[in-house]
Amino acid sequence: MKLIIGNKTYSSWSLRPWVLMKHFNISFEEILVKLDMPETKQEIAKYSPSGKVPALIDGDLVIWESAAIMEYLNEKFPEKKMYPQDLKQRAIARALSMEMHAGFGKMRERLSFNVKKSYQNFDFGFALADIDRVKSLWMEQLKKSGGPFLFGEFSIVDAMYAPVVGRFVTYGVPVEGAVKSYCETMMNLSALKEWYAGAMQEDFEAADHI
Repeated sequence: MKLIIGNKTYSSWSLRPWVLMKHFNISFEEILVKLDMPETKQEIAKYSPSGKVPALIDGDLVIWESAAIMEYLNEKFPEKKMYPQDLKQRAIARALSMEMHAGFGKMRERLSFNVKKSYQNFDFGFALADIDRVKSLWMEQLKKSGGPFLFGEFSIVDAMYAPVVGRFVTYGVPVEGAVKSYCETMMNLSALKEWYAGAMQEDFEAADHI
């Protein structure tokens, strides 16, 4: 399999399936396309019909959307148990994942994902309601599961929220208690640390992301 991704510095959607595959030891070839460059559109078109990253190539199959990639991997590798085994818990996990997938637009706009940036006393502004909603979701689910991940063991829902944890760290979002512990657990995840290390080695970045 091949996973087409964008810059590790700021491609949050690429991060999600990448971290999932790394954590569950699913072998793949990484193909990184530099984003926001003159040749970006042409390069991505070689792999992805949507013109966006990430995309997963498995033989003659191309999947061009993050959530769909992870759902496919869950079905292809059922022994990996990427979702909770209980039916009701699995439904909640999907609800949490899809809320992340479809929502929190103000947080994404205000707190853009960037591994190499760090802020203090950042003005969260209009994104505060989104931030509070995320923390509330995490707190409620961690209380139910007991942690250290949202459903006890690392799952797709944690991969979905991995870039949000990164945003919280970058912009100094105040966290405490179980939410703080969760963020620390995620940032210490081997796969996520590997992503961050790769980002730090990148010597290319589009001007509007610097």
